[in-house]
Amino acid sequence: MKEFKRYTVTTALPYANGPVHIGHLAGVYVPADIYVRYLRLRHKDVIFIGGSDEHGVPITLKARNEGVTPQQVVDRYHNIIKESFKKFGISYDIYSRTSSQIHHETAAEFFKTLYDKGEFVEKISKQYFDEAESQFLADRYIIGTCPKCEYEAAYGDQCENCGSSLSPEELINPRSVISGNKPILKETKHWYLPLDKYENWLKQWILEEHKEWKPNVYGQCKSWLDAGLFPRAVTRDLDWGVKVPLHEAENKVLYVWFDAPIGYISATKELRPDWEKYWKDAETKLVHFIGKDNIVFHCIIFPSMLKQEGSYILPENVPANEFLNLEGDKISTSRNWAVWLHEYLEDFPNKQDVLRYVLCANAPETKDSDFTWKDFQARNNNELVAILGNFINRALVLTHKYYDGKIPVPSEITDKEKEIREEILKIKSDLEKNIENYKFREALKDFMQISRIGNKYLADTEPWKLIKTDSERVKTIMYYSLQLCAISVVLGEIFLPFSMEKLRNMLNMEKTDWEDVLKFDLLKPEHKINQAELLFEIIDDAKIEEQLNKLAKTKEMNESSAKTVSPQKEEITYDDFVKQDIRVATILEAEKVPKADKLVKLLVDTGIDKRTIVSGIAEYYKPEEIIGKQVCVLVNLAPRKLRGIESAGMILMATDKDGSLKFVSPENLTANGSVIS
Repeated sequence: MKEFKRYTVTTALPYANGPVHIGHLAGVYVPADIYVRYLRLRHKDVIFIGGSDEHGVPITLKARNEGVTPQQVVDRYHNIIKESFKKFGISYDIYSRTSSQIHHETAAEFFKTLYDKGEFVEKISKQYFDEAESQFLADRYIIGTCPKCEYEAAYGDQCENCGSSLSPEELINPRSVISGNKPILKETKHWYLPLDKYENWLKQWILEEHKEWKPNVYGQCKSWLDAGLFPRAVTRDLDWGVKVPLHEAENKVLYVWFDAPIGYISATKELRPDWEKYWKDAETKLVHFIGKDNIVFHCIIFPSMLKQEGSYILPENVPANEFLNLEGDKISTSRNWAVWLHEYLEDFPNKQDVLRYVLCANAPETKDSDFTWKDFQARNNNELVAILGNFINRALVLTHKYYDGKIPVPSEITDKEKEIREEILKIKSDLEKNIENYKFREALKDFMQISRIGNKYLADTEPWKLIKTDSERVKTIMYYSLQLCAISVVLGEIFLPFSMEKLRNMLNMEKTDWEDVLKFDLLKPEHKINQAELLFEIIDDAKIEEQLNKLAKTKEMNESSAKTVSPQKEEITYDDFVKQDIRVATILEAEKVPKADKLVKLLVDTGIDKRTIVSGIAEYYKPEEIIGKQVCVLVNLAPRKLRGIESAGMILMATDKDGSLKFVSPENLTANGSVIS
């Protein structure tokens, strides 16, 4: 494996039209932070780059819907995301944004370099245009009926009802989101990156030179390359984004997929005056942490851009994770089916490491995984509390009890201590290999093995009993137990930074070099430690029920809103309407119709007469509950027989969102026979 002088580590830029949720954390930000913290502890020259992706149509749509500017939208969510990452311990060297001036300049310069080299293909195509607004319409500015499922509010790029990818021309009855009018097709010019031209190089670079990439990444790239690439537009007709730096490109901006990854470069420029060595020196290792929906952009498109520009290094690895689901269902921002980071930090104060631990232990590294609140609780209570916290607490409490908080001088070393040394040597080696191969779940298991060893060591030697017969032996046991605590601080800092800092303070321990853990003398004899505190606390059922109830309410709202209103019926004339004689009536008697589950026989006073009406309301009303209730009745409906009973009229009912029927009734007591008009 090649040794590098320095590392540039980036994370996918979260889109600044909403907060960050646990799916983002598990897929990208927690593994990236672990990797960077590890490199820093190994004294590597590394920069950790993040920022908000602040351009694109969804942001302009949100701004329009809220009656604010796109800048106000991105300012709001950029600040929420940035603050959430900081509180959660994602240790960026810089968290920037693509609406910054330095990014606009950097992205425009990048485009101009490729343009001057003749890399783009100019194409004139027809695109939907809103004549009333004098504006070309991006895909998300067009809605219409989906040709696949007939959903009436499908976007020009995707139907969110059936999930089908679409093009605007496929929509039935397309209309502009801005004006509501039917758009026309009008010619416009755009610039395209000819990915098909780079196919042979990409096949060699990815399929031959990077077989070490994760199977999901390598496989998706191979699938794209096998299917054949095609030119991709790099400009759009919008007024929000990086302006295309050409005279003939007025009112055009860079397509967000083109400008966003350049944000890594502009953020580095903002961070370091010597930024070029992190992007243009072959001795630098470039690593992109992303989710699987970004693989094509970071493995095929952005590398093609870098390669054709000519002065940049290419990514050495792109460790992409699969998706994290929530309680058996796909996380969805539009359905609010998510655990939002900023809300978690409010609901679980000082428990950042619990979520970091659970998301790493259950990371979707090779396939989609599922986050459940019960598993969250179990991992906290049964692993962090019962294994790691328990070992630390026993070791520190016994040290204060026997030695007034001072590290004892060890006596004779036995085979048990030699065995522990060998186990720790292997753990450290395995942990390093797993992290360097982006296997963070396995690395976390390696770390937890330290406290498992410690618990077994104490259980086997029973120092609380041995202190009465062999106090010298107990000194050795406690010395080695405390060294395991100190080793946990060093190796665990990359996974649980808040908890390990707390443990470091309990041990009154200075910062220690990564390699020193194998010496087993991180805490010297006579060193005074501080009082033990609980590293982790039990999470009770009530706290979990709160979260489950919150999700249950979200699910209920989603199901309710998913109930579609029946479409308008065929038009009628006013004369058709006035033929209907609808009167207020009072129910005098009610009884179920024998052998009919849904029918109720009613005697009603219409003000004209007393008549029998049979109505299908038995599922929704008990006969005895509706006697005396005023309702609206269509009295001039031709009589018909139902189960042998002549029904002379129809009770007016409304179907609620949950599918139930409800009476249409006057708001106040009204005289029977009053006409509804």
